[in-house]
Amino acid sequence: MKPLYHKAALLIALHAFALQGSAQIWTVSEPENLPEKRHENAMATANGKLYLLGGRGVKPVDEYDFKKDSWKNLAPSPLEMSHFQAVSYKNEIYVLGAFTGGYPHEVPIPDIYIFNPIKNEWRKGAAIPENRRRGAAGAFTLNDKIYLVCGIQDGHWDGQVTWFDEFDPATGTWKTLADAPRPRDHVQVAVLDNKLYVAGGRLSTARINQVLNTVIKEVDVYDFKTGKWTTLDASNNLPTLRAGNTAVVFNNKILIIGGESDAHQEAHNEVEAFDPQTQKWEKLPSLHQGRHGTQAVSLNRKVYIAAGSANRGGGPELNDMEILDK
Repeated sequence: MKPLYHKAALLIALHAFALQGSAQIWTVSEPENLPEKRHENAMATANGKLYLLGGRGVKPVDEYDFKKDSWKNLAPSPLEMSHFQAVSYKNEIYVLGAFTGGYPHEVPIPDIYIFNPIKNEWRKGAAIPENRRRGAAGAFTLNDKIYLVCGIQDGHWDGQVTWFDEFDPATGTWKTLADAPRPRDHVQVAVLDNKLYVAGGRLSTARINQVLNTVIKEVDVYDFKTGKWTTLDASNNLPTLRAGNTAVVFNNKILIIGGESDAHQEAHNEVEAFDPQTQKWEKLPSLHQGRHGTQAVSLNRKVYIAAGSANRGGGPELNDMEILDK
């Protein structure tokens, strides 16, 4: 038995060394206090702080101060806003491509809303063109422009779209770009080296009771240099199919984190990274707590994720935060 014992011990040691070598592990934050429980919310950064905002119901913005290691309630949102990917622009937080109202006929919010953390104030921004309104869409900033991609028009009911739009905050004008290769909703996106990566999401169709099982395997990429869409080879389909996931750039890779599907009741805890250099997916350490319906952000060479739902569907709502360090 001794040789087997030593072999097992060696394998455990090698595994531990590999994890140590990667220097990546999720740690659970232990701040002085906790933020509001929420899901179908977003998180963003501004002025070196973290902000949780939105979710089902009207919620206050919660600010995390790294120096104080504590959360603080700020102004409530002007209306219920859910199912969106918040974007940071000039130390303010923009909400677009969001829903308001209840399941399954959530309604797209017709205007952009902007939160100023210094003033602790919300204001209404530009209107979203009536024929381009949707929720559960991916959003991001690049070169002082804000972009919105995919989404769904009628809550969880129907009306998935391939739309891709550019908004110029300086002029308040919108521009229609080339449609994505396929529609999807409950998606978040990330940009690396002038390429947009759209992975995860689904085709929510509660109209025919098809929601959690309609996850999308293909990964679509938009190249801002060429202005064209491509789809990754089938060998690079998303390894763990899910929607309600979040996406963030970390270590020059695209991370897909959490989500929900019909695979199991618990929200997904998987974290998978696509490396554009190797053109391969790799598995990263899993979250301690599976979660969907929230947003991860990258700041100070770390990834932060908080809140969300612990199970597929509407709860239980979470308010803890996990941190991925290099």
